[in-house]
Amino acid sequence: MTTRTGTDVPEDENDHDRELVSPGERFGQRIRTNVSAEALQARVIEAETRSLARTFDELSRTGDVPRAAGLILGARRRYIGGLGKAAAYAELLGADLSATLSNVFLVDGRALTPLTVLTDVRASDVLVVFSMRRYREETVRFGELFREAGGELLVITDSEDAPLAGVASSLIRVHTGSASYADSPTSVAAVCHLLSTLTTASAKGARRRLAVRDRFGSDLGLYRPSAVGDALNEPEIE
Repeated sequence: MTTRTGTDVPEDENDHDRELVSPGERFGQRIRTNVSAEALQARVIEAETRSLARTFDELSRTGDVPRAAGLILGARRRYIGGLGKAAAYAELLGADLSATLSNVFLVDGRALTPLTVLTDVRASDVLVVFSMRRYREETVRFGELFREAGGELLVITDSEDAPLAGVASSLIRVHTGSASYADSPTSVAAVCHLLSTLTTASAKGARRRLAVRDRFGSDLGLYRPSAVGDALNEPEIE
């Protein structure tokens, strides 16, 4: 039997993949020392393409991302968190959202901790958490307590049975099937891009904020001058 989600993948193959919980288990099953680099590359590319196609196909049918974007837009304060590898996803989404929205805060455990956030949760607040297997306990507990405190919870995860799925205000599921010892980050990064794009498209003042950022970025000398930009700014020679 197969599931049709953009590409046909046997259900038992998906189930087996989910049983390989740790990177060590996946390495033993997926990586062969006698396989050429070209063959391994082909396997990885095929797996990444399949995972991304399945994720986009499901999301296009469910409407989960537009609903999540509406939740973020309607919030007064937007917190974003994740631990371990998921911290990189949180930082990626936070960087994109903060360019066009105000009150976007990365809960990194240093400048801003879960404890600080939980002491002042409002019903108008939203917490976006990335929770991937093996599901960090700190992230799960943080999400549960934030929801209990009255805030909205948006969970981006790899399973509908993930620990926070039952308490989420909104859930976005991504497929992370991979030919590597590491679960695929491709669909997660793509969803970050999709979510930030939909949110920005409906955000009031997004264009103004981006223009202001460009001006101050130039004043601060943040970026290396572009040869194209320099040419455009050169006076015409008559």
